[in-house]
Amino acid sequence: MSQSLATVAYLGAAILFILSLGGLSNPETSRRGNLFGMVGMALAVLATVFGPRVSTGGIAWIVAALVIGGGVGLFAARIVKMTQMPELVALMHSLVGLAACLVGFASYVDTSVQFQGAEKVIHEVEIYVGILIGAVTFSGSLIAFGKLNGKIGGKPLLLPARHWLNLVALLVVIWFGREFIRAETVADGMLPLTVMTVVALLFGIHMVMAIGGADMPVVVSMLNSYSGWAAAATGFMLSNDLLIVTGALVGSSGAILSYIMCNAMNRNFISVIAGGFGSGGGAPAKKGENGEQAEPQGEVAPVTAADTAEMLREAKSVIIVPGYGMAVAQAQHTVNEIVKTLRDRGVDVRFAIHPVAGRMPGHMNVLLAEAKVPYDIVMEMDEINEDFPEADVAMVIGANDIVNPAAQDDPSSPIAGMPVLEVWKAKHSIVMKRSMASGYAGVDNPLFYKENNRMLFGDAKKMLDEVLSALKG
Repeated sequence: MSQSLATVAYLGAAILFILSLGGLSNPETSRRGNLFGMVGMALAVLATVFGPRVSTGGIAWIVAALVIGGGVGLFAARIVKMTQMPELVALMHSLVGLAACLVGFASYVDTSVQFQGAEKVIHEVEIYVGILIGAVTFSGSLIAFGKLNGKIGGKPLLLPARHWLNLVALLVVIWFGREFIRAETVADGMLPLTVMTVVALLFGIHMVMAIGGADMPVVVSMLNSYSGWAAAATGFMLSNDLLIVTGALVGSSGAILSYIMCNAMNRNFISVIAGGFGSGGGAPAKKGENGEQAEPQGEVAPVTAADTAEMLREAKSVIIVPGYGMAVAQAQHTVNEIVKTLRDRGVDVRFAIHPVAGRMPGHMNVLLAEAKVPYDIVMEMDEINEDFPEADVAMVIGANDIVNPAAQDDPSSPIAGMPVLEVWKAKHSIVMKRSMASGYAGVDNPLFYKENNRMLFGDAKKMLDEVLSALKG
């Protein structure tokens, strides 16, 4: 393939990637967006493998790598459950960071192309920055993977003087960056490059360990952005225009998504990076006057599955709020059957989706789409929040922090000011939970004790199956 033909193929792939992002912005066009992305990636890979920069002898190695990597990807796609998708995404981000590090070191030790003067400085800055971003992305993503799958606790690890430690790490990186640029030989430059890589790996670990469980959706989108910039840096090192464009698209879209997620939690990006929000515990966070654990105010009113079915049957308007508990129980298909049954009876049923519901952006939307819930009844928080006072029943399935009235009523609450779904304004609310444990933020929820609220305890899938049987019976 000639250089001009490869350039045209890269341009077509870039356009397809932009169309893919546009399609993914809407559930109704997301399948088409995925298709555009797959075709664009296939075009990019073919143009690279058969382009002028790859020798005939190297094609066999590339094909072998594609077969191995593709096989791993297909295997993961078949066995990974929807509840494991957030940690899989975090793991994939770590691979992008690792690739950036390996490409950076390979580019530095490669003496086949000699740079001189300003060109040499620019190339070495690209290598240094690319490895820096890649190392932070790699180690940070691995810690996020551990937190999301439960191997690492959600409680933030707040070291003494952690901000000073971060400042010292930044100064060390800048100092060794200067030494790296001034190195005369590859051997001289390896020491500062290695030291910087170790510092960046430690910073990635420290950064994500200090972030509480409640901020993990923001962390996933943030790491998505980091992986994009790591890919762009790799593109600069390899002089690959498509990789630069693709990395910039992923990096900028991830940054925008992080900003949206932070707004949804009434947080700013710097405060998320500073860490500390979200204890990941299971006990109410409020304390009494003497420091003892405060007792919840009010009594809980439990309800049975049969009573829940009766309330739904008599309602004219129902709003369902899905949360991570629905994902864990794999209850989305039963929820869809309940929705079909109610709609056949003439009940107006809609879903209310909070931007940070679940463990990653769009988690609930993906689950509902998998269960073939109609897109037109899945509403975002801003679209549906004002409709709760008109709803007869608001049904919360495994959500907690995103429906906590303390965000509006208690200025001292850790989640004060966070936009929430106002389910307590419905005529009746039903909260489905396994127990009275607090949510991922470790904050008690006054919703449970309101007079118009009922608690349906138990596994979401089992309870919803009973509700569905009662509805049909």
